[in-house]
Amino acid sequence: MFVEQFLPAVNDAGQVMNTGHVQGDVLNQTGASAGSVQWDSGLRRPYIDKNGKVAVTVNTGRYTVEKGVRVPLKEHRTVQQLFNERGIFLPVWNATSLRKEDWLELDRQVLLAARYRLLLTEDIKKAGTYGGFNGMGKMILEHETMSDPGEAITDMDALTEGRNDGPRFQLEGLPLVITHSDFYYSERNLAVSRNSGMPLDSLSGEAAGQRIGESLEKTAIGNVTPTQFGGNSTLTGGYGRTSKVYGLINFPSRQTKTNLTTPSGSNASSTVSDVLSMIDTMVAQKFYGPWTIYHSNDWNQYLDNDYILTGGNVATQTLRQRLKNMTGIQDVKRLDMLFATQPTTNPLWTSSIVGTTGISPYRGPGGEYLYGGTNFSNANVNPFTMVMVQMTPNVVRWVDGMGITTVMWETIGGLRKNFKVMCIQVPQLRADFYGNCGILQAQTSGTNLQ
Repeated sequence: MFVEQFLPAVNDAGQVMNTGHVQGDVLNQTGASAGSVQWDSGLRRPYIDKNGKVAVTVNTGRYTVEKGVRVPLKEHRTVQQLFNERGIFLPVWNATSLRKEDWLELDRQVLLAARYRLLLTEDIKKAGTYGGFNGMGKMILEHETMSDPGEAITDMDALTEGRNDGPRFQLEGLPLVITHSDFYYSERNLAVSRNSGMPLDSLSGEAAGQRIGESLEKTAIGNVTPTQFGGNSTLTGGYGRTSKVYGLINFPSRQTKTNLTTPSGSNASSTVSDVLSMIDTMVAQKFYGPWTIYHSNDWNQYLDNDYILTGGNVATQTLRQRLKNMTGIQDVKRLDMLFATQPTTNPLWTSSIVGTTGISPYRGPGGEYLYGGTNFSNANVNPFTMVMVQMTPNVVRWVDGMGITTVMWETIGGLRKNFKVMCIQVPQLRADFYGNCGILQAQTSGTNLQ
């Protein structure tokens, strides 16, 4: 049975603080107080340690700091120790058919698959990451924007009375959504794998990690319907914008340019002029770079073609290199999932196959779940699109409430081992109090913006 699990509160020495107040079945199992519980996926992952004992790796409640990010300290504890010393017992602890080495191999495969060709999410993480908090125990991450108050006056005696202007604040919210994917193995398959000496088949784990990675990338781009949760901008004292998980091409405060020149192979200088105009627009809103330009997947043949000035006959660089030579532009990158046309779908897919959530199953590289609906046939595409982004934390950053992890539970008398790969990670796009934003989306005329 998939039961919720919590750890009791601990002090700075890693000792359990026994408050003596417990309520409900789950709290009775863990011995935690109602106000001090926290999520720990380690309790869901039992393994047989080097001494042949059933063990788990759990949070101690203490942290260390690595590169400015708080990292929780964990320790190895046997199930028997936790039961004897803490009174903690969970039904999932009978699920010990996997050795610790099997868990490690599975996690390694999931992480590698989740990072494959996901350029935007990795770039946002490099621009800035906010983490080190218990994302499972929060629903929304809030922050405030502030106005720029005051004025300076010049006179000869300082007697001119200035305006008494106080700062104004506006609350904004970001839902901390869980992205997850499930798979399972039968007990017999695990037994056969162990008997044969072959490693655990982790293809399903790779596929689950790939689905999560692609979902995060599509969310960051903005070609999925934004998830909404919490306050609305129409409520008194509510958020300035509706509390949604936005991406680059559906963030309401982004700047837009709707007259980008359609490339032809012989008008590269027009693209240069367009990008220079985009830089001017950014600077006018007080965003001075560094910028990265992300483009749809139909630009390559033009950006990587030779760039020759009018009247010249020697190619010294490509158009992409020419754009990267502009002051403030650090890179020009293709986003594989910023689609110009409908991608090829899986020919084996049928509309009668529906997943457990009611969403049609995955049909190809990003094809089944794009902005406009769950079916790609009615989703918007973005031909000849460029998105210029200032890669600084006040414009884009990554929120890491829980890293990618795998949990397991048993059903059908232990004959089926169920796995869930899950994380709490979302992009956070930001604008100032006045709506100024360091993101600019440019498309050719006649193309509808999201």
